[in-house]
Amino acid sequence: MKVVNTIEEVRAIVKEWKSNGLSIGLVPTMGYLHEGHASLIKKASQENDRVVVSDFVNPTQFAPNEDFESYPRDIEHDSAVAEENGADIIFNPDVEEMYDSKAVTFVNMTGPTEELCGKSRPIHFKGVCTVVSKLFNIVTPDKAYFGQKDAQQLAVIMKMVKDLNFGVEIVPCPIVRELDGLAKSSRNTYLSPEERKSALVLHKALNAVKKLILDGEKDTRILEEKLTQIIHTEPLAKIDYAEIVSFPDIVPLDYLKGDFLVAVAVYIGRTRLIDNFIIENGEEK
Repeated sequence: MKVVNTIEEVRAIVKEWKSNGLSIGLVPTMGYLHEGHASLIKKASQENDRVVVSDFVNPTQFAPNEDFESYPRDIEHDSAVAEENGADIIFNPDVEEMYDSKAVTFVNMTGPTEELCGKSRPIHFKGVCTVVSKLFNIVTPDKAYFGQKDAQQLAVIMKMVKDLNFGVEIVPCPIVRELDGLAKSSRNTYLSPEERKSALVLHKALNAVKKLILDGEKDTRILEEKLTQIIHTEPLAKIDYAEIVSFPDIVPLDYLKGDFLVAVAVYIGRTRLIDNFIIENGEEK
C-alpha cells in the first residue's frame, strides 16, 4: 500500500488502473481510523479491484469555534489500518493541495442540509459537499462508501450525486459499535472515563424509542419527548437535537410514515456525539 500526497499522483495511478479495466472503490475519511472505517475499507476491497482511502481533515466543514486544529491525526496508524483491510492507496493531501488560496467555487445544497446538524452547523454541509465533489473528481471511483452513523451526510451525498449526475454508486454501510453500544467515532478519544460512561445515554435513548415504535407508537412528538427525557437523565449531556425525520429527504414528521431516521446529537461535556437508526420498508437498517 502507498501513501500519496498529491492530486497529480493519484490521478496517474487511477488512470493506469482504469487502462487495465480495474474497478475502483473510494472510502472518504478524515483519518484517525477506527473499526467503523475499517469495515468500510474491507467492504470496498471486497467489491472493487482497487481501493483508495482519502485521509484529509477538511477545514471547510468546520466552523471557527469547532475542533479543526485539535481533531486527531495519525497517518502511521491510519496506514496500518487501511493496509490491513485491503486499501491500495491512502490519499493524504495537505490543505494547500486540496484548496487553492484563491478558490471561490464551492458546492452548496438546500433541503436535506437544513435540518438536524444543519441548524447548529450551518456551513458544515457546504464543506462536505465541496470536498466530496473534489474527491469524486480526483479519484473518479466506481463506488464510494459512507457510514450510516453520519446518516444526514449519507442522505446529502446521495442527493448530490443524483442532482449533479456523478457517475459513482454510493454504498451505505451500517454503524459499528463498541461492545456496550457506543457508536465508534474518532471524537470518542476526547471523552474522559466519566464522560465515556455518560455517552451511553445516546444508545439507551435510541433503544427505548425503537421499542416504542415496535410497540406501535407513531406520534413523533411522543417519541421525541421520550428521547429528550432519557438523555436529560444524564447530567453531563446537553442536547443539540433529538428528532425524527423522513429519510433520505430529511423532512420533519408529525407521524411516522414511509422511511424515516431517528437521530440524536448530544454534547457530552465539550464533545459532540451523534447516533441514529433508520427504518426503511419497515425494517431497521
